[in-house]
Formats: sequence, structure tokens, C-alpha cells
Amino acid sequence: MFKLTRRLFGTGLFTAAVLASFGVMAEDLKEFRIGFQKTGLPVVAQQQKVIEKALEPKGIAVSWVEFTAGPPLVEALNVGSIDAGWTGDAPPIFGQAAGSAIVYAAALPSNGKGEAIFVKPGSPIQSLADLKGKKIGVGKGTSAHNLVVAALEKAGIGFGDVTPVYLSPADAAAAFASDKIDAWAVWDPFFAIAETRYKPRVLTTSADTLKVNTYFLANRDFAANHAETITTTIAALKEASVWADANRDKVAAALHEVTGVPLEAQTIAANRSVFSIGPITDDIVAGQQQTADRFFKLGLIPKQITISDAVWAAPGN
Repeated sequence: MFKLTRRLFGTGLFTAAVLASFGVMAEDLKEFRIGFQKTGLPVVAQQQKVIEKALEPKGIAVSWVEFTAGPPLVEALNVGSIDAGWTGDAPPIFGQAAGSAIVYAAALPSNGKGEAIFVKPGSPIQSLADLKGKKIGVGKGTSAHNLVVAALEKAGIGFGDVTPVYLSPADAAAAFASDKIDAWAVWDPFFAIAETRYKPRVLTTSADTLKVNTYFLANRDFAANHAETITTTIAALKEASVWADANRDKVAAALHEVTGVPLEAQTIAANRSVFSIGPITDDIVAGQQQTADRFFKLGLIPKQITISDAVWAAPGN
């Protein structure tokens, strides 16, 4: 009996020590690492320093890590080289299917008008139907990838009837310029840059094709151990979204300042952006699940996934 009691007491001490270590871990956070791309609310938040101001009293510094697309950002979240970040709809689906340690923490309305499939003005391609047998430049696992899949499906064209050329935005820009691809699917500010440079023929946008969101994601363990940091950040982003919605001219200047993308292109992007952030609702989960199921059906992800399994349970919910 004594041995059993001692064993249980020892286990209790061990458990207490582990729980205490998590508490220390949460209290001792010194740096919050955020991944971002050259567009939208994250850039506004960075320029306004709203997250820095919210976390400074807690002794937490903020560092920003730039990514050209969502898939590498999700991989950085998975391995813990960043703590949180923003992507479109497709990257977390590909990440979850690959077993990435990520969670959905909040949703931002998609900049649906700022993501498109387009061709040069002199192209013989006049509609989505004309893409059959053509090469489409797109980032694999990106929101633009989802746009291509959904747009072709809507137009009655099989995904196997086109040739996707998987390229980063920078490489796709070069391929588009040299006519090595027939069409390009991409988001702002790359779409806006192409508009100022080529005056392209837009075949469709995300706004015309499907209802999607962008997402504020977090590393799963980080969100579990530092919930207060996540909730504080989301509150700061709400503050930034209110400012951005009322100051679009200043948003364009902020985007230009942070990213170096020409002001003309960033003005186009800012004027068609939607600035808001909110919780992951049942409707959002259902829409994201439809996208995941579509990807699985086409063999783009290796297994079926359940989106709700990766939704973060915020404290109090």
C-alpha cells in the first residue's frame, strides 16, 4: 500500500511538474514569429505595429517572416520555425492531408476579386472552355490552385484536360512574360502587377467562381500552450481591419512601404480587398470541407481529411 501510494504521489508530482513546465513555457514566451505574404491585412498590421503594441506589455517581441506563397508557410508552421501566419484556403488542406501540426485560428474574408485566371490581351483564349489542352501556371497547393480546379469544374472541363505548370509566383511571372504558359492563376499583388503591366483578359476570378476565405493559422502546439497570445493577436487584427477599411489610400501606401511592390499595383489590390477577421464558423468549415473533398476526388491530396479536426478551440469556446 505504501509503495502504491508513493507511486501515485510520485506520479502526481511528475504531472504537476509537467503542467508547471507548460505554465512556465506560456509565461516565458519572448518572441512571437509570424509568417506573412505581400498582401492584405497582415501587411497592414505589420506596418501599424498593432500586434507589437498589444504584446509588448507581456514582454513578447514580434518578428515577421515573409513567404511568397502559402505552402512553404504551412510547412514552416508544421516544423515550428514560425508560430502563426496567413494563407489562402488550399494550403492548410494540403498541410492537414500531409499530417502538418497546424490549426485554423481565425478566418478572413477572401479577396475574391484579387485572385484570377487570366491571359494576355492578344491570346486566342477567350473563355475558360478555351483552356482545354493549354498550359496554366499556378502554385501547387495554393488558393489559386483551388480556383483553377473549381473554375474548370464549373466550365465542364476535366482537370486532366489541361496541363498545370506548378510554379512559384515569381517563376510563373517569368513564364507568363515569355509565353511559356498560356494562362496564369494567381492572387494579389501579383495579379495587380500583371494588370498594370499587360492589361490581361481575365477569364474568371475567385469572386465569380467560389466562396472561400483566407485563414490565420497557428502551429498546433503553440496554440495549445500560448492561447492568450493567439487571442490577443486576433483582437489586434480586428483593430487593424477597422482602420484599413476606412483608410484604403493609406493601406496602399502601407503595402507599398512594407513590400516594395509598386504603389499602382498595391492601390488596385487595396481598393478591392475586404478587411475583416472573425471566428471559424460551421459554414466556413463546411465550405472548406467541400474543397478538401474535391481535392481528394481529383487525387490532389493523398487521403480524405476532416477539417473540423484542425479547428482551434479558443479558450472559453
